Amino acid sequence: MRRIGVLVVAVLLLLPLAGIAAADGPAVRLSAAQAGTGGSVTVHGTGWRPRTLLMLLVCGRATPSRGVIGGTNSCANADGRAVTTDARGAFAKKLPVAEPPVPCPCVVHVATVTGTPAQADAVLDVAGHPVARLPAEPSGGRLSVLSDTRLTGSGSLLTWFGAPPSRTLVFTAGNLGTTPVKDPVFHVGTAHGVFAPQWDDRQWHGTLAPGGKAQIELPVELSAGAHGDYSVSLKYGGKLLAEQPWGVGRPWGVTLFWILLCLVVPAALFRAGMAVVDRMRPRRPATPRPSRFRLTCPAPRARTRPPKSPPAALPWFAPGEAPGGPRPAPHDDSPTRPRDDGPTRPHDDSPTSRTTPTRKGPT
Repeated sequence: MRRIGVLVVAVLLLLPLAGIAAADGPAVRLSAAQAGTGGSVTVHGTGWRPRTLLMLLVCGRATPSRGVIGGTNSCANADGRAVTTDARGAFAKKLPVAEPPVPCPCVVHVATVTGTPAQADAVLDVAGHPVARLPAEPSGGRLSVLSDTRLTGSGSLLTWFGAPPSRTLVFTAGNLGTTPVKDPVFHVGTAHGVFAPQWDDRQWHGTLAPGGKAQIELPVELSAGAHGDYSVSLKYGGKLLAEQPWGVGRPWGVTLFWILLCLVVPAALFRAGMAVVDRMRPRRPATPRPSRFRLTCPAPRARTRPPKSPPAALPWFAPGEAPGGPRPAPHDDSPTRPRDDGPTRPHDDSPTSRTTPTRKGPT
Protein backbone atom coordinates (compact mmCIF):
# COMPACT_ATOMS: atom_id res chain seq x y z
CA MET A 1 0.00 0.00 0.00
CA ARG A 2 2.83 2.37 0.78
CA ARG A 3 4.32 1.72 -2.65
CA ILE A 4 1.00 2.44 -4.35
CA GLY A 5 0.66 5.66 -2.38
CA VAL A 6 4.17 6.75 -3.36
CA LEU A 7 3.45 6.04 -7.03
CA VAL A 8 0.21 8.04 -6.92
CA VAL A 9 2.00 11.00 -5.32
CA ALA A 10 4.78 10.83 -7.95
CA VAL A 11 2.27 10.77 -10.80
CA LEU A 12 0.45 13.76 -9.36
CA LEU A 13 3.74 15.64 -9.08
CA LEU A 14 4.78 14.81 -12.66
CA LEU A 15 1.48 15.77 -14.34
CA PRO A 16 2.14 19.54 -14.18
CA LEU A 17 5.65 19.01 -15.53
CA ALA A 18 4.27 16.95 -18.43
CA GLY A 19 1.76 19.68 -19.19
CA ILE A 20 4.54 22.26 -19.24
CA ALA A 21 6.68 20.10 -21.53
CA ALA A 22 3.76 19.53 -23.87
CA ALA A 23 3.09 23.23 -23.94
CA ASP A 24 6.68 23.96 -24.90
CA GLY A 25 6.81 25.52 -28.40
CA PRO A 26 4.11 27.33 -30.41
CA ALA A 27 0.82 25.51 -30.96
CA VAL A 28 -2.63 26.41 -32.31
CA ARG A 29 -6.09 24.82 -32.11
CA LEU A 30 -9.40 25.68 -33.77
CA SER A 31 -12.88 26.01 -32.34
CA ALA A 32 -14.19 23.88 -35.26
CA ALA A 33 -12.42 21.48 -37.61
CA GLN A 34 -14.81 22.18 -40.49
CA ALA A 35 -16.39 25.42 -41.74
CA GLY A 36 -17.85 26.77 -44.93
CA THR A 37 -16.95 29.83 -46.94
CA GLY A 38 -18.37 32.93 -45.29
CA GLY A 39 -18.20 31.44 -41.80
CA SER A 40 -15.50 31.87 -39.19
CA VAL A 41 -13.46 29.90 -36.68
CA THR A 42 -11.74 30.99 -33.50
CA VAL A 43 -8.02 30.30 -33.41
CA HIS A 44 -6.40 29.73 -30.00
CA GLY A 45 -2.62 29.82 -29.64
CA THR A 46 -0.20 29.01 -26.84
CA GLY A 47 3.56 28.77 -26.40
CA TRP A 48 4.39 31.84 -28.49
CA ARG A 49 6.74 34.62 -27.52
CA PRO A 50 5.09 37.34 -25.43
CA ARG A 51 4.01 40.53 -27.20
CA THR A 52 4.68 39.09 -30.66
CA LEU A 53 2.80 40.02 -33.84
CA LEU A 54 1.38 36.99 -35.69
CA MET A 55 -0.33 36.51 -39.04
CA LEU A 56 -3.28 34.07 -39.44
CA LEU A 57 -4.10 32.68 -42.91
CA VAL A 58 -6.23 29.96 -44.46
CA CYS A 59 -3.92 28.03 -46.81
CA GLY A 60 -4.43 25.20 -49.27
CA ARG A 61 -2.15 22.40 -50.44
CA ALA A 62 -0.75 22.09 -46.93
CA THR A 63 -0.54 19.72 -43.96
CA PRO A 64 0.96 20.25 -40.49
CA SER A 65 3.71 17.74 -41.27
CA ARG A 66 4.78 19.17 -44.65
CA GLY A 67 3.86 22.79 -44.10
CA VAL A 68 2.40 25.09 -46.77
CA ILE A 69 3.64 24.00 -50.19
CA GLY A 70 4.13 27.09 -52.33
CA GLY A 71 4.33 29.54 -49.43
CA THR A 72 1.81 32.34 -48.99
CA ASN A 73 0.92 32.08 -52.70
CA SER A 74 -1.23 29.13 -51.62
CA CYS A 75 -3.11 31.19 -48.98
CA ALA A 76 -6.12 33.51 -48.95
CA ASN A 77 -4.04 36.58 -48.14
CA ALA A 78 -6.85 39.11 -48.55
CA ASP A 79 -8.83 37.52 -45.68
CA GLY A 80 -5.93 37.09 -43.26
CA ARG A 81 -5.87 38.53 -39.76
CA ALA A 82 -3.13 39.83 -37.46
CA VAL A 83 -2.97 39.32 -33.70
CA THR A 84 -0.53 40.14 -30.91
CA THR A 85 0.17 37.63 -28.15
CA ASP A 86 -0.30 38.56 -24.51
CA ALA A 87 2.30 38.51 -21.74
CA ARG A 88 2.00 34.70 -21.47
CA GLY A 89 2.41 34.12 -25.22
CA ALA A 90 -1.23 33.15 -25.80
CA PHE A 91 -3.94 34.59 -28.05
CA ALA A 92 -7.48 34.03 -29.32
CA LYS A 93 -8.64 35.49 -32.64
CA LYS A 94 -11.69 34.97 -34.86
CA LEU A 95 -10.67 34.20 -38.47
CA PRO A 96 -13.09 34.33 -41.43
CA VAL A 97 -13.08 31.22 -43.60
CA ALA A 98 -12.22 31.89 -47.25
CA GLU A 99 -11.35 29.61 -50.15
CA PRO A 100 -7.60 29.55 -50.87
CA PRO A 101 -6.40 29.83 -54.48
CA VAL A 102 -5.30 26.15 -54.54
CA PRO A 103 -7.16 22.95 -53.65
CA CYS A 104 -7.26 21.44 -50.15
CA PRO A 105 -6.08 19.79 -47.88
CA CYS A 106 -6.19 23.11 -46.00
CA VAL A 107 -4.80 24.41 -42.76
CA VAL A 108 -4.90 27.55 -40.66
CA HIS A 109 -1.33 28.80 -40.89
CA VAL A 110 0.01 30.96 -38.04
CA ALA A 111 3.48 32.54 -38.33
CA THR A 112 5.45 35.36 -36.74
CA VAL A 113 5.75 38.62 -38.67
CA THR A 114 8.96 39.97 -37.11
CA GLY A 115 11.73 38.57 -34.98
CA THR A 116 12.78 34.94 -34.77
CA PRO A 117 10.69 32.89 -37.24
CA ALA A 118 8.15 30.50 -35.77
CA GLN A 119 5.05 28.87 -37.23
CA ALA A 120 2.33 26.34 -36.52
CA ASP A 121 -0.54 24.80 -38.51
CA ALA A 122 -3.95 23.38 -37.65
CA VAL A 123 -6.06 21.25 -40.03
CA LEU A 124 -9.21 22.93 -41.39
CA ASP A 125 -11.75 21.35 -43.73
CA VAL A 126 -13.20 24.07 -45.99
CA ALA A 127 -16.63 22.80 -46.99
CA GLY A 128 -17.33 22.93 -50.72
CA HIS A 129 -13.70 23.60 -51.72
CA PRO A 130 -12.06 21.10 -54.12
CA VAL A 131 -9.54 18.63 -52.74
CA ALA A 132 -6.47 17.31 -54.57
CA ARG A 133 -3.59 15.08 -53.69
CA LEU A 134 -0.39 16.70 -52.58
CA PRO A 135 2.63 16.47 -54.88
CA ALA A 136 5.03 13.69 -54.08
CA GLU A 137 7.59 14.58 -51.48
CA PRO A 138 11.05 14.69 -53.04
CA SER A 139 13.34 12.01 -51.75
CA GLY A 140 17.01 12.46 -51.16
CA GLY A 141 18.73 15.57 -49.88
CA ARG A 142 17.33 17.90 -47.25
CA LEU A 143 18.87 21.33 -46.79
CA SER A 144 19.09 23.27 -43.57
CA VAL A 145 20.66 26.59 -42.57
CA LEU A 146 23.65 25.99 -40.28
CA SER A 147 24.62 29.63 -39.55
CA ASP A 148 23.05 33.01 -39.07
CA THR A 149 22.07 34.85 -42.23
CA ARG A 150 23.48 38.29 -43.03
CA LEU A 151 23.11 40.92 -45.72
CA THR A 152 26.28 42.21 -47.36
CA GLY A 153 26.84 45.14 -49.68
CA SER A 154 26.03 48.84 -49.52
CA GLY A 155 24.24 51.48 -51.48
CA SER A 156 25.68 53.70 -54.19
CA LEU A 157 25.17 57.22 -55.48
CA LEU A 158 22.40 55.97 -57.78
CA THR A 159 20.61 54.43 -54.80
CA TRP A 160 20.72 57.86 -53.13
CA PHE A 161 18.80 59.15 -56.15
CA GLY A 162 16.14 56.41 -56.06
CA ALA A 163 17.76 53.41 -57.79
CA PRO A 164 16.62 49.97 -56.53
CA PRO A 165 18.50 48.99 -53.33
CA SER A 166 20.28 45.64 -53.59
CA ARG A 167 22.09 43.37 -51.15
CA THR A 168 23.46 39.81 -51.02
CA LEU A 169 21.99 37.27 -48.61
CA VAL A 170 24.81 35.11 -47.24
CA PHE A 171 24.35 31.94 -45.16
CA THR A 172 25.80 28.47 -44.71
CA ALA A 173 23.60 25.55 -45.77
CA GLY A 174 24.10 21.87 -45.02
CA ASN A 175 22.69 18.72 -46.62
CA LEU A 176 21.09 16.57 -43.92
CA GLY A 177 19.77 14.00 -46.40
CA THR A 178 21.21 10.86 -47.91
CA THR A 179 21.54 11.98 -51.53
CA PRO A 180 23.33 14.96 -53.07
CA VAL A 181 21.45 18.14 -53.90
CA LYS A 182 22.35 19.73 -57.21
CA ASP A 183 21.53 23.33 -58.15
CA PRO A 184 18.92 23.92 -55.41
CA VAL A 185 16.27 26.62 -55.96
CA PHE A 186 15.57 28.84 -52.95
CA HIS A 187 12.63 31.19 -52.42
CA VAL A 188 13.68 34.67 -51.26
CA GLY A 189 10.91 36.98 -50.07
CA THR A 190 10.96 40.67 -49.15
CA ALA A 191 8.29 42.24 -46.96
CA HIS A 192 7.72 45.83 -45.86
CA GLY A 193 6.34 46.19 -42.35
CA VAL A 194 3.42 43.82 -41.68
CA PHE A 195 2.69 43.09 -45.34
CA ALA A 196 3.10 39.62 -46.80
CA PRO A 197 6.44 38.89 -48.49
CA GLN A 198 6.89 39.00 -52.24
CA TRP A 199 8.70 35.80 -53.25
CA ASP A 200 11.29 35.36 -55.98
CA ASP A 201 13.14 32.21 -57.07
CA ARG A 202 16.91 32.24 -56.68
CA GLN A 203 18.92 29.27 -57.93
CA TRP A 204 22.31 28.40 -56.48
CA HIS A 205 24.62 26.64 -58.89
CA GLY A 206 26.51 23.85 -57.20
CA THR A 207 26.18 20.43 -55.58
CA LEU A 208 25.85 19.65 -51.88
CA ALA A 209 26.92 16.11 -50.99
CA PRO A 210 25.21 14.25 -48.12
CA GLY A 211 26.53 15.65 -44.85
CA GLY A 212 28.30 18.48 -46.66
CA LYS A 213 27.88 22.22 -46.28
CA ALA A 214 28.59 25.30 -48.39
CA GLN A 215 28.35 29.06 -48.16
CA ILE A 216 25.54 30.29 -50.37
CA GLU A 217 25.08 33.86 -51.66
CA LEU A 218 21.75 34.95 -53.13
CA PRO A 219 20.99 38.44 -54.58
CA VAL A 220 18.16 40.46 -53.04
CA GLU A 221 16.71 43.57 -54.70
CA LEU A 222 13.88 45.95 -53.81
CA SER A 223 11.82 48.23 -56.00
CA ALA A 224 13.02 51.71 -57.01
CA GLY A 225 12.65 54.35 -54.31
CA ALA A 226 12.07 51.78 -51.53
CA HIS A 227 12.89 52.93 -47.98
CA GLY A 228 11.96 51.94 -44.45
CA ASP A 229 12.04 48.68 -42.47
CA TYR A 230 12.08 45.52 -44.59
CA SER A 231 12.55 41.83 -43.81
CA VAL A 232 14.16 39.19 -46.03
CA SER A 233 12.85 35.60 -45.73
CA LEU A 234 14.41 32.40 -47.04
CA LYS A 235 12.49 29.23 -47.93
CA TYR A 236 13.42 25.89 -49.38
CA GLY A 237 11.03 23.02 -50.08
CA GLY A 238 8.09 25.01 -48.68
CA LYS A 239 9.72 25.51 -45.27
CA LEU A 240 10.89 28.79 -43.83
CA LEU A 241 14.61 28.54 -43.09
CA ALA A 242 15.62 32.05 -41.98
CA GLU A 243 14.56 35.67 -41.76
CA GLN A 244 16.77 38.76 -41.77
CA PRO A 245 15.75 42.41 -41.06
CA TRP A 246 16.87 45.13 -43.46
CA GLY A 247 16.67 48.86 -42.81
CA VAL A 248 16.71 50.88 -46.04
CA GLY A 249 17.57 54.58 -45.91
CA ARG A 250 15.53 57.28 -47.60
CA PRO A 251 16.72 58.40 -51.08
CA TRP A 252 17.39 62.05 -50.19
CA GLY A 253 18.70 62.74 -53.70
CA VAL A 254 15.14 62.54 -55.02
CA THR A 255 13.99 65.09 -52.44
CA LEU A 256 16.88 67.39 -53.38
CA PHE A 257 16.01 67.01 -57.06
CA TRP A 258 12.40 68.10 -56.52
CA ILE A 259 13.48 71.07 -54.40
CA LEU A 260 15.86 72.26 -57.13
CA LEU A 261 13.19 71.66 -59.74
CA CYS A 262 10.73 73.85 -57.84
CA LEU A 263 13.35 76.62 -57.74
CA VAL A 264 14.81 76.38 -61.25
CA VAL A 265 11.61 76.03 -63.27
CA PRO A 266 9.93 79.23 -61.94
CA ALA A 267 13.19 81.14 -62.44
CA ALA A 268 13.49 79.89 -66.04
CA LEU A 269 9.86 80.79 -66.78
CA PHE A 270 10.39 84.26 -65.32
CA ARG A 271 13.47 84.87 -67.48
CA ALA A 272 11.68 83.60 -70.58
CA GLY A 273 8.75 85.90 -69.88
CA MET A 274 11.05 88.89 -69.39
CA ALA A 275 12.79 88.08 -72.69
CA VAL A 276 9.42 88.05 -74.51
CA VAL A 277 8.42 91.35 -72.91
CA ASP A 278 11.76 92.88 -73.89
CA ARG A 279 11.27 91.83 -77.52
CA MET A 280 7.73 93.22 -77.70
CA ARG A 281 8.68 96.58 -76.15
CA PRO A 282 9.28 99.44 -78.69
CA ARG A 283 12.91 100.30 -79.27
CA ARG A 284 14.39 103.66 -78.22
CA PRO A 285 17.37 105.34 -79.88
CA ALA A 286 20.44 104.06 -78.26
CA THR A 287 22.76 106.56 -76.66
CA PRO A 288 26.44 105.74 -76.45
CA ARG A 289 27.51 104.94 -72.99
CA PRO A 290 31.12 105.22 -71.93
CA SER A 291 32.63 101.99 -70.88
CA ARG A 292 33.33 101.60 -67.21
CA PHE A 293 36.65 99.95 -67.75
CA ARG A 294 37.97 102.11 -70.67
CA LEU A 295 40.53 104.74 -69.78
CA THR A 296 39.85 108.03 -71.59
CA CYS A 297 42.19 111.03 -71.70
CA PRO A 298 40.59 114.45 -71.56
CA ALA A 299 40.96 116.48 -74.78
CA PRO A 300 43.23 119.52 -74.51
CA ARG A 301 41.33 122.73 -74.02
CA ALA A 302 41.82 125.51 -76.55
CA ARG A 303 43.28 128.67 -75.11
CA THR A 304 40.83 131.48 -75.66
CA ARG A 305 41.70 135.11 -75.20
CA PRO A 306 39.18 137.39 -73.60
CA PRO A 307 37.50 139.78 -76.13
CA LYS A 308 39.01 143.25 -76.35
CA SER A 309 36.73 145.93 -75.03
CA PRO A 310 36.37 149.07 -77.14
CA PRO A 311 38.22 152.17 -75.87
CA ALA A 312 36.22 154.28 -73.56
CA ALA A 313 35.02 157.51 -75.15
CA LEU A 314 35.97 160.74 -73.50
CA PRO A 315 33.08 162.72 -72.07
CA TRP A 316 33.62 165.77 -74.35
CA PHE A 317 33.74 163.81 -77.58
CA ALA A 318 30.71 162.64 -79.38
CA PRO A 319 30.67 159.02 -80.44
CA GLY A 320 32.27 158.59 -83.87
CA GLU A 321 34.00 161.99 -83.79
CA ALA A 322 37.73 162.17 -84.21
CA PRO A 323 39.61 163.79 -81.34
CA GLY A 324 41.36 166.33 -83.65
CA GLY A 325 38.17 167.95 -85.05
CA PRO A 326 36.55 171.24 -84.02
CA ARG A 327 35.03 171.30 -80.62
CA PRO A 328 32.70 173.78 -79.01
CA ALA A 329 33.81 176.14 -76.33
CA PRO A 330 32.91 175.15 -72.88
CA HIS A 331 30.07 177.09 -71.33
CA ASP A 332 28.18 177.09 -68.13
CA ASP A 333 24.48 177.76 -67.79
CA SER A 334 24.57 177.94 -64.06
CA PRO A 335 22.24 180.79 -62.82
CA THR A 336 24.67 181.84 -60.10
CA ARG A 337 27.42 182.89 -62.50
CA PRO A 338 27.29 186.47 -63.80
CA ARG A 339 27.19 186.97 -67.52
CA ASP A 340 29.76 188.97 -69.48
CA ASP A 341 28.75 192.32 -70.93
CA GLY A 342 30.37 191.52 -74.16
CA PRO A 343 28.60 190.68 -77.30
CA THR A 344 26.16 187.89 -76.98
CA ARG A 345 26.29 184.84 -79.13
CA PRO A 346 23.60 182.38 -79.73
CA HIS A 347 24.22 178.94 -78.33
CA ASP A 348 22.47 175.64 -78.06
CA ASP A 349 22.06 173.68 -74.93
CA SER A 350 22.37 170.43 -76.81
CA PRO A 351 25.76 168.82 -76.31
CA THR A 352 25.82 167.55 -79.85
CA SER A 353 25.02 170.82 -81.69
CA ARG A 354 27.76 173.09 -83.05
CA THR A 355 27.73 176.88 -83.47
CA THR A 356 29.86 178.83 -85.89
CA PRO A 357 30.98 182.29 -84.71
CA THR A 358 30.13 185.25 -87.01
CA ARG A 359 31.53 188.77 -87.13
CA LYS A 360 29.23 191.67 -86.83
CA GLY A 361 30.03 194.92 -88.42
CA PRO A 362 29.40 198.40 -87.01
CA THR A 363 25.83 199.32 -86.88
